[in-house]
Amino acid sequence: MPLFADIWRVGVIESSIQAVAAAGGLHAAPVRWLPEEPSYRFLADPFGLWRDGRIHLFAEAYDYRTRHGVIDYLELDSDYRPVRRETVIREPWHLSYPVVFEADGETWMTPEAFRSGTFTLYRAERFPDVWEPVAKIAFDTPAIDPTFFQWEGRWWCAYSPDGAQRDKQGKMHLAHADRLEGPWTPHPGNPVRIDLASSRPGGTPFIHENRLHLPVQDCTRTYGGDLRLLVVNVLTPNRFEAEATAILKPPVDAGRYTGGRHTLAACGPVTLFDAKQQKVSPRGLAIDIARKIRARGAKAGRSA
Repeated sequence: MPLFADIWRVGVIESSIQAVAAAGGLHAAPVRWLPEEPSYRFLADPFGLWRDGRIHLFAEAYDYRTRHGVIDYLELDSDYRPVRRETVIREPWHLSYPVVFEADGETWMTPEAFRSGTFTLYRAERFPDVWEPVAKIAFDTPAIDPTFFQWEGRWWCAYSPDGAQRDKQGKMHLAHADRLEGPWTPHPGNPVRIDLASSRPGGTPFIHENRLHLPVQDCTRTYGGDLRLLVVNVLTPNRFEAEATAILKPPVDAGRYTGGRHTLAACGPVTLFDAKQQKVSPRGLAIDIARKIRARGAKAGRSA
């Protein structure tokens, strides 16, 4: 854990994502916060499905001591309290941003795994805890925060490219396909948007007032500093035009978690989001240095 580290926490807004858009932010409805994680850990990137009056939530569970993210599942009861939790996808590489959705009679998950150099589509073999990889999808770059959605009879994916930090945080690419499993075709205009304030995907696309809206991050101040909505005017295999809204107003009762927000996800009658605090931890820095020393030693041992 570096000396200054982002610690994220998940909240549930008692309002639909369309109502959040109409209100211009997260301030107009009550928020239920999930419990804080133990030291050096956080829960972020919440996505979920509303079934049988309960939230089935999937999120990145991250541990600064290992610098490795896995996908955890949490079942929330009718009062939004966790009643079950387990890790459902773990890979040798870091995982995050587990977009989950239903299509073609199946339940799918599309976690980010850009550090693996590829992208894997997962299908629920047994919801919610058994997921099988069903396809490797090749984009024009390792996809960061890949966000899948359907629009006008076609599958689309919005994502940010690998590269420098400004590319990861300030560029948007698109690809489209006839089938979710592909093959996928990159948009000829990639990057279709270059703007630190409104390019990196940040949640589930949705329809509001008959227009497509894409939640995006505003990274001008810091990574995951704020959220906006990108309102799409034109989306075709050859054209993309959109305009960004003002920054969404933050929740009223965020406590220490006022440093930013970077995910907004629809979940039936509620909306999931995350918020961060920047924590100063000398002890965490010492743990991080020790982890790096161990990693260098292990690497030297393998090459000897």
